[in-house]
Amino acid sequence: MLTQITIRNFAIVDALEVELDGGMTVISGETGAGKSIMLDALGLCLGNRADSDSLYKGADKAELTASFDIRNLPSAQLWLNEHELDGDPRECLLRRVITREGRSRSYINGRPAPLALLREFGQFLVDIHGQHEHQRLLKKDHHRVLLDAFGGQGELADQVRRGFHKWRRLYSEFRERTDISEERNARVQLLSYQVEELEQLALQPGELEALEQEQQRLENADSLLSSGHQLLQISSEGEDQHCLSLLNHCLQLLGQLGTDDERLKQVDEMLNSALIQVEEASREVRHFLDGIEINPERQQEVEERLTAIYDIARKHRLLPEELLEFQQGLQAELASLTQDDATLAELEEAVEAARQEYLSAAAELSLARQQAAEKLGVQVDEQLHALGMPAAHFTACLTPLEEERYNANGLEDVEFLISTNEGQPARALAKVASGGELSRISLAIQVITAQTSSTPTLVFDEVDVGIGGGVAEVVGRMLHALGQRVQILCVTHQPQVAAQGDQHLFVSKKGKASGNHTRVSRLSDHQRVEEVARMLGGVDITRTTLTHAQEMLSA
Repeated sequence: MLTQITIRNFAIVDALEVELDGGMTVISGETGAGKSIMLDALGLCLGNRADSDSLYKGADKAELTASFDIRNLPSAQLWLNEHELDGDPRECLLRRVITREGRSRSYINGRPAPLALLREFGQFLVDIHGQHEHQRLLKKDHHRVLLDAFGGQGELADQVRRGFHKWRRLYSEFRERTDISEERNARVQLLSYQVEELEQLALQPGELEALEQEQQRLENADSLLSSGHQLLQISSEGEDQHCLSLLNHCLQLLGQLGTDDERLKQVDEMLNSALIQVEEASREVRHFLDGIEINPERQQEVEERLTAIYDIARKHRLLPEELLEFQQGLQAELASLTQDDATLAELEEAVEAARQEYLSAAAELSLARQQAAEKLGVQVDEQLHALGMPAAHFTACLTPLEEERYNANGLEDVEFLISTNEGQPARALAKVASGGELSRISLAIQVITAQTSSTPTLVFDEVDVGIGGGVAEVVGRMLHALGQRVQILCVTHQPQVAAQGDQHLFVSKKGKASGNHTRVSRLSDHQRVEEVARMLGGVDITRTTLTHAQEMLSA
């Protein structure tokens, strides 16, 4: 569960640290005091998009930290271990830093982590139900998501989605490869001609570089032979003095000095080394010259071969050294387009196998949805009756699709229908429910789906808007009962809801010369009476209001 939130320089909060307990925690305060700032900060710690405009006035960066107790969350511990982000097995720390320049950094247990990982991990920790949740009920796609969440079919729905995309991908590939359009035939003919031309050229790896080097030697054969022989004359083969003879003469003179001086020994070693190096160099020059010949015929052959290579490269607007890779690409494309019937038959079998796999998973999902829809209808009806809609009848309607309309979401459309009056047929929510009724329907569904959620912390941000009186008290009792199983954070303006909390946090805003500052304080029993009285009676709190507040809290 969530144990602590720390906020620095965010919105109208310069510094705030809030410790949280289990059960149902109520958060209240005047409008505009910043009740939702904690939830916004929590959302950023869970990977929501950041906005540099949300920084505290004059601050260079905002720092937000959320601490979670994960001792009873083996799935979260396993996820951390798999992503090498584990730390203390009892606690996990999520941190977000946002700069004035709009840059954002996120951390899990002190280690940098991209937002995608933060959002993925956050699903193990917190589920936030916003105050505009009822507006999402007007979208049919959201109905399917809610039903699958209630039935615990999220993993099966993902399997159906992956199966559908695999089937369609293979089917598209099959259709593409069996397409016999004129455009494809023209492409095959062009590729065949180009591949044949390149195969006739028969360019070999390393051939171009070898030909260019050979061409250079053949063109400069006269000059190379002349310079090479001069080099040999100077180094070792001259009639008079040459390098070898001079070095030998030096060694003789050195020997005549007849001294054991250490420096002269070094000179002897250097002269002998030079003698060996010159001899070795002379052998290499002779070997090089042996490979040089004046051969006009071979020179013409090399130049013709290079011309053929350069011409084809120019034709395809390539560098000559790119021809081999280009040829391989053409051959691969041609092979793909002219794949034989056996391979196409295998692909057709793969398409059918993927289709059957999708249909099997989708049929299993359809059955699970039907069972979940019946249970959801019964439970939502019970909640709606308790919420002051005794004649309401809720239905999660599954409409089978024609085969050509099968999609990644399964074999049926899911839509929530409602009948608010006795004998009235069930119709779409947007056509029947008023704003207040829609809020109550949304709240009933949220409370029911939360009961099946494995998430340890549920946040309800002013979901009780548009209700009051006895209905609000019922909502408070629902949330309190839910708080016996999971941690509940509830932002509310309703005293009937606030009175049901196990803890009560009060958010206030105070003005200073540097700007407005938000503070959060945990209320004592006496302070809770005063706050519930304020929520009941407004500005002027009478003894009667205080007595009423005391009765609500005692109950």
